[in-house]
Amino acid sequence: MPLGGLQHWIEAQRTRPPAPTRLWYWTLAFGIATLLFSLHLTQVFPQTGYDIAPGYGAPVLAFEFAGSQADLEAIFGFFTDPQQVTRLAAMRAGNEQDYLYMLLYAGFLGCGCFALWRELRHRAWLAAAALPVAAALGDAYENWLLFDIQAAFTLGEYSPAMASLPWPVAAKFLTLAATNVLIGAAATQLGRWWALFGTLAILAAIPTVMAVITPAAFAWALIPSAAGGWLLLLALAGAGSWQALTRKRPLVDWSHTAPEPAMPDAVPSTRHVFGRRRT
Repeated sequence: MPLGGLQHWIEAQRTRPPAPTRLWYWTLAFGIATLLFSLHLTQVFPQTGYDIAPGYGAPVLAFEFAGSQADLEAIFGFFTDPQQVTRLAAMRAGNEQDYLYMLLYAGFLGCGCFALWRELRHRAWLAAAALPVAAALGDAYENWLLFDIQAAFTLGEYSPAMASLPWPVAAKFLTLAATNVLIGAAATQLGRWWALFGTLAILAAIPTVMAVITPAAFAWALIPSAAGGWLLLLALAGAGSWQALTRKRPLVDWSHTAPEPAMPDAVPSTRHVFGRRRT
């Protein structure tokens, strides 16, 4: 579609009559699948590390922020540790299945941003749909680096990929946090209760910055920080799907809040006067 045609289509969507959107169905389906698969994935990754700092929380987060061979030894243990092979195998299996998780959360957040754009008619949420796609691409590159790092560690060698690891990791988490902020901002325009939960989702994104700067102390906060916006979007998807399915209405019906068009002033009636008009 040419750029002019795309611009015309966006404007046409902005001015269309209020109508329910099927995008909420897709958002709800992707959201439930993302939630269930994330619960499964937490059981695939190693549950404990050898000697990681408590601030990392899960060993997979410690692996994503690893910066040296000492960090890797703290995660997987030394070659004399009988649990090292088990941890390495679990980490690789988790990262392999993580590619499906990327597709699920990108679909969930992308469809949600499209649905919010259809409801609120603002281009910010149309542009926001690109953020989870960018996050998933960064996540895929991160996993590629992690495979190389883990393979080198298994052979007792150092991987140069470790020097590049911080960039996709920071980009992924910060992009997801920005998506949550936009989801929260959208919720603040949907009503009093939605505004409360939207504000909480925006505030929940703050620990992401702290975790990226000081992961050894705050990496554990990344999961609840992301969950704030994701659970809010899941609730919005449920409400939007319910409205579309049962009431055949959008989640936000601007037609009820739009001001009534001004009626033209009535033309004053002409009064017929008999006789001649006095000057």
